[in-house]
Amino acid sequence: MTDGEISAAEAVWAPGAAVQPISRRHVTAAVVGNWLEFYDFTVYAYFALQIGQAFFPNHSEFARLMLSLITFGAGFVCRPVGAVVIGRLADRTGRRPAMMISFTLMGAALLGLVFVPTYAQIGLAAPILVVALRVVQGFALGGEVGPTTAYLIEAAPVGRRGLYGAWQSASQSLASLSGGLIGVILAQLVGAAALAAWGWRIAFLIGALVLPFGLLIRRTLPETRHAPELRLDAHPEGADILSHWRVILLGLGLIAGATISTYVSIFTTTYAQTTLHMGLRVAFWVTVVNGATGFAAALAGGALSDRFGRRALMIWPRLAFIVAILPAFMTVIHFRQPAVLLTLMGALTALANLAAVPALVALTESLRKEVRGVVTATVYALAVAVFGGTTQPIVAWLGEATGSPLAIAWYLMAANVVALIAALLMIESAPPRAEAAAGPL
Repeated sequence: MTDGEISAAEAVWAPGAAVQPISRRHVTAAVVGNWLEFYDFTVYAYFALQIGQAFFPNHSEFARLMLSLITFGAGFVCRPVGAVVIGRLADRTGRRPAMMISFTLMGAALLGLVFVPTYAQIGLAAPILVVALRVVQGFALGGEVGPTTAYLIEAAPVGRRGLYGAWQSASQSLASLSGGLIGVILAQLVGAAALAAWGWRIAFLIGALVLPFGLLIRRTLPETRHAPELRLDAHPEGADILSHWRVILLGLGLIAGATISTYVSIFTTTYAQTTLHMGLRVAFWVTVVNGATGFAAALAGGALSDRFGRRALMIWPRLAFIVAILPAFMTVIHFRQPAVLLTLMGALTALANLAAVPALVALTESLRKEVRGVVTATVYALAVAVFGGTTQPIVAWLGEATGSPLAIAWYLMAANVVALIAALLMIESAPPRAEAAAGPL
């Protein structure tokens, strides 16, 4: 990343706008905060089996898993509410205060999860507390994505919006990678029994320990809400939300496909244990590989979309992803070898991220800045609440109901066909090459 501003000659200025240069340090601050929030939220999924044993002990193994996954899904219920409340604040007051509020709420809920007693200690109150804390986390994270993505797009030199915006998704992959590595280390150091009893709390505690650092760096962010705006063909004529109806509908399809892909990827930690009957360490290594390949592919997708346009990257990698899903899962199920699982799941994650990152950038770019924070947050939160929160229980149930380990693959393919259709209908939002070259890089 490099420092830079969009020149006045190629921008539409808001009255009284005060533009500040956005440094690499400032962008890094936004990304690190986003990474910490997603780590706090997604690490729950990696320890779903262990958390199920702690808070739902008086059920069958499958029932414990389903109750744990449904509790994970409870975190999605308030995402749309958080998106509207915090996203609207980002459009009215600024991106920085919105990001500070979401981060603070996430931290408070995380500390609660570290210390909440088990079912054996306080009975029914334990799972009730866990659900309540997950709801608070969902509210906070619902308001995180819109302001952060808007900030990254507005902070970027005009020719590098794809790369800057890619850090939103790349930071999520870093969260996945971090959670997986911590799972591998804990499984190695304390073993499966201790991990189920108390070891999973350490993963949450690690996130809590870095919260003060996240709050500190976010306080240094300059505001981008008043930055000059480059008008694009993809922008509607009106600045109100209703004028953006087409972008909103297509955005829902794009984010639905991306979020189902993400949470299927996260579920492979559980899938490796329950369906493929592999060990806990192998399951966590899947998360590590998916996080590493997702991180690299996210940045590559953003950079390539700056060069070739958003639509090309939204369409062709996703088409390859759809074609590869069924053969990949059939191969994994046939061989049931760790190396095969890690290689093919990593490849699928890379293809998914190559397509998903330009989609989020395109959605954000296609919105006028007057509604960018709230609409990006709400579209993302609605798609994630409806599809992300239900993906893991659905694929677990489909596998149990059909008895087919390929049920997860068919569900993943169907979701991405919908996303591919939405991508084909999107208007190109990347600034023209000539205009991009005019801005300082």
